[in-house]
Amino acid sequence: MIRRMQGYDAVVVGSGHNALVTAAYLARAGWGVLVLEGNDRPGGLVRTDALTLPGFRHDNFAAAHPLFVAGPAYADLRSELDLEYLNTRYPTGVSLPDGQSSIVSTDIDENIVEGNRLAPGDGDAFGDLFKDFEPSIATVFALCSADLTSPSSAAAIQSLMHTPDGGFSDFAHMFTLSARALLEQRFRSPALRAMLAPWATHLGRAVDDANSGTWSVLVLAALMMAGMPIPRGGSEQLVIALTKLIEANGGEVRCGQWVRHVLVEGGQAVGVRTADGDVIHARRAVIASVNPDQLYLKLLDHEHGATPPALRKQAKDYRYGLGAVQIHLALSEPARFHDERLMHVGQPHLTGGLNAISRATNEALRGLLPAEPTISWDTPSTLDPSRCPPGRAVARVQILEVPTVVRDDSLGEIPVGEHGWTEDVKNAFADRVIDEAAKHIPRLKDTILDRYVISPHELAAFNPNCGPGDPFGGSHDLSQSYLFSPLPGQPSHRTVVPNLYMVGAATWPGHGISGGSGYIVARELLD
Repeated sequence: MIRRMQGYDAVVVGSGHNALVTAAYLARAGWGVLVLEGNDRPGGLVRTDALTLPGFRHDNFAAAHPLFVAGPAYADLRSELDLEYLNTRYPTGVSLPDGQSSIVSTDIDENIVEGNRLAPGDGDAFGDLFKDFEPSIATVFALCSADLTSPSSAAAIQSLMHTPDGGFSDFAHMFTLSARALLEQRFRSPALRAMLAPWATHLGRAVDDANSGTWSVLVLAALMMAGMPIPRGGSEQLVIALTKLIEANGGEVRCGQWVRHVLVEGGQAVGVRTADGDVIHARRAVIASVNPDQLYLKLLDHEHGATPPALRKQAKDYRYGLGAVQIHLALSEPARFHDERLMHVGQPHLTGGLNAISRATNEALRGLLPAEPTISWDTPSTLDPSRCPPGRAVARVQILEVPTVVRDDSLGEIPVGEHGWTEDVKNAFADRVIDEAAKHIPRLKDTILDRYVISPHELAAFNPNCGPGDPFGGSHDLSQSYLFSPLPGQPSHRTVVPNLYMVGAATWPGHGISGGSGYIVARELLD
């Protein structure tokens, strides 16, 4: 039975943080807003749970929020959000198996001293890299919060890529470089290269991909500006604060409400139909926090001409990238690294170096479990003791170089069958990761009280935007980035259906907790 329900100015499909950012802006502006979420509570991959032992609270998926804190949405909403961020002076670092290590500070002068300690001249090269990038940085970060198809963005891109005499700029050349090429050109120290390279993978790029060097520098610039901020109480506090702001301004957030169709009448989006058969009208906009394959192949009824055949083909060809494994640890004490400085770093990487990072990515792209995975390590309880009982510690071990569909093990040690990420496979791989981490943290195994492992299989089951288990909501190589995002035939957040907009990881500026796409769509609707 179809129940027709009261209409709203805007209906938001899904409640990832970008969707909540858009809803918050609209509700503050007096719009009647309804957010519909299929899961038990809002937030998408921004979620905090007691995954291991009582009293230990873990960020299931996303953890730190440097891109959000550095962005315009936080600047606008900060005074209205019931949210406290905790931060560190040392956002990232690296530990190598041979004992070499390094850290990054929010102070450029400290980084220059640290670079020169690692290799003569590397600190000066670090400073030179940011001098070279500095003239472009304001424009680049502004574009991360702008519709790339707008005339003002086109002018900004032109100024970035070209010199006044019509040639290509130094930035344009750097834009094409892989992280490997950029880091090997600039630095001699293996530790410095290994410290900066993994951040390309956090933005969905492989270190040998064209354009990945740009993202290594962009992330480093963001970390130096914003640090590695985490919400007191867990990552989900951002979601709770945004939801409160929406509701305080008259908006609604409903969970357990899966949307099955976006309704199109008279050539424009007019509302949605839920899985329960409820029809909810939207007078001014429908905002969908979904990937293009879901939107154009499932939510829109293409039989009535809502979606052009060419766009449906592009949506069918939408590609997902690598998966992720998260190992959540309840520890009897904080991790003791060989280099004690790393105990105060937000998210250090534990890796064999640049070539090891490249090898692990290549193995994962071929469907293999990596022999030497790159480990992103964070211990939020260092800044936020409320996450665990006194004297204990919470740690998250993140591996971003795993296949969504695992076919075999690169070392031939872990039996992989036709069902891929089974409990046995994910736990055997987690054992390998812990063994690798123990090379950097000598007493690690003795301090593990409990663990909880999330594989691509669980990601896929939890959130449709992860596809087969990709936490980044789709591949972010050049063919699905920038003006090709989310699809070549829809190079913006406006869909081919009037009044229907997209936000989320599949849209510019991509994944990560930034609020960028939510901000872009909100500004377009309100300006």
